[in-house]
Amino acid sequence: MKLLSIAIPCYNSEDYMENCIKSLLPGGEDVEILIIDDGSKDMTPEIADAYEKKYPGIVRAIHQENGGHGAAVNAGIANAEGLFFKVVDSDDWVDEESYRAILAKLKEFAGGDETLDMMISNFVYEKQGAKHKRVMRYTSMLPQNRLFRWEDAKRFRKGLYILMHSVIYRTKLLRDCGLELPRHTFYVDNLFVYQPLPYVKNMYYLNVDFYRYFIGREDQSVNEKVMIGRIDQQIKVNKIMVDSYDLWKIPNRKLRRYMFNYLEIITVISTVMLIRSGTKENLEKKRELWRYIKQQDLRLFHRLRTGIMGNTMNLPGRGGRKISIAAYKISQKVVGFN
Repeated sequence: MKLLSIAIPCYNSEDYMENCIKSLLPGGEDVEILIIDDGSKDMTPEIADAYEKKYPGIVRAIHQENGGHGAAVNAGIANAEGLFFKVVDSDDWVDEESYRAILAKLKEFAGGDETLDMMISNFVYEKQGAKHKRVMRYTSMLPQNRLFRWEDAKRFRKGLYILMHSVIYRTKLLRDCGLELPRHTFYVDNLFVYQPLPYVKNMYYLNVDFYRYFIGREDQSVNEKVMIGRIDQQIKVNKIMVDSYDLWKIPNRKLRRYMFNYLEIITVISTVMLIRSGTKENLEKKRELWRYIKQQDLRLFHRLRTGIMGNTMNLPGRGGRKISIAAYKISQKVVGFN
């Protein structure tokens, strides 16, 4: 069995996927690199096949009809043979020194008596043109150098969350929780992190700047204009998160609070994008989203409305919209809008 499976969802990624693949090759035989060609129309399939041929037993090319990012991640989970599972997007890459440290730590847990469900590490916003690279670290919230549980974590401050770039899951946990991401939908990385959380018991935080999250392409899903254009998909993910769990029944208090806060930031992002679009149609979609939450769970609705950020999203008039900009700046930290 491989130690770590890394899925690279690829759609028309010929211009940058090789940089991603090359950054993962130093993992050697401990790692399998699953290049998921999601119905690409460019040279992506040929590049994937060439790497599989050059690195047999390490690289696998998987070709499928286009189903979107979620379908590519699903294919990765279904085909993974590694004990642990990671997603690296095709325009991102990893730091080699941090990579080796992570593999060494995963190897310790693979041969030990204790089960590791989720490993967390830092990620760096590689924003095009930015001199200062912002790093998302968890040093003030999570214990270091030991296995820990939710009750050992401190309160997460606003704007800092465990994102897809931060996590490596135990593969069996993802299968046991029945994770299946929706097809033809962007922003499913939030579901990838959120839905398995109640199944996670043991965690380990390694304070290394492992994942390099590139931001700068105009067609990137986190570009603000692109997000507004795909707002229906953001709303879809938001509603799936609302429906995933009755959060009031999550027994662990710290996990419950974290999941409330994570759902709050996603709802804020949806609301901010709908407000910033400025169209009557999208302002009605904002009202409809909040009506949906109210119908599904009245207590959740009031919790989100009275939260620091949720409240700012629903203040009336120009003054309310000005306050919403402050919440937007916090949400910027989470998704790194262009």
